[in-house]
Amino acid sequence: MVDLRLECETVRKILTGFIDNEVRKAGFERVVVGLSGGVDSALSAFLATEALGPQNVWAILMPYRTSSPESAAHAALVVNTLGIHSLTVDITPMVDVYFAGFPDADHVRRGNKMARERMTILFDHSARLGGLVLGTSNKTELLLGYGTLYGDMASAVNPLGDLYKTQVRQLARHVKVPTVIVEKQPSADLWAGQTDEAELGFTYEEVDKVLSLLVDQRCEVPDLIAEGFDEKFVRAVYHKVQASQYKRRLPVIAKVSARTIDRDFRYPRDWGR
Repeated sequence: MVDLRLECETVRKILTGFIDNEVRKAGFERVVVGLSGGVDSALSAFLATEALGPQNVWAILMPYRTSSPESAAHAALVVNTLGIHSLTVDITPMVDVYFAGFPDADHVRRGNKMARERMTILFDHSARLGGLVLGTSNKTELLLGYGTLYGDMASAVNPLGDLYKTQVRQLARHVKVPTVIVEKQPSADLWAGQTDEAELGFTYEEVDKVLSLLVDQRCEVPDLIAEGFDEKFVRAVYHKVQASQYKRRLPVIAKVSARTIDRDFRYPRDWGR
């Protein structure tokens, strides 16, 4: 049985406390978040505003020339609703000048470049403002590898990484993210008409059930098939989780000493404070 319902008020308190604790113990007071107009970044912004106050949240809007005007409008709606700082940086010039030298690049390469360009901008403003970059990737995306390594998957602190997409929507409704944002079709807005579910080939509701059984309940593929899940679908999801493991860990370091970082040397970030 799969039950993805959240005790939203409890989770809200956990995540706002997490943001406050992680940001401040690292020696910072504010965060920088890339606002796309989608529900994930909106929820991160809402949680951060509650945790740190609107004066300590900077939203960076980073449109490309093909970005949907709706995305910009929804990002602006979040900024205005929360009363947080905002800045718009058009990534069109830097992306286009690069691909002028590689005109045959497909939409995957272009999408990855845009995601990484946006993250370099976020980390630059992180340095300018003295704030940590707040993550917006949810558990579904992380498990499927549906994100760009060192792009949208990068951050210093991520409050959403243990929430499936369907749970992100639940919590977003609870904290009163505008309904128009919560209910719209999820999209990375990397090209005209792109939606996450069309690109993936299944809905978040379908895949979250399978992921929860495979990951949280530690079921095996045959168990899900016996429960009536489509075998082709389950195996495809399982393969995506396996194939994207490299995206979910730091670069593997070859061990040649007695104490190797991330294997033998695992002190927390606030060690020594």
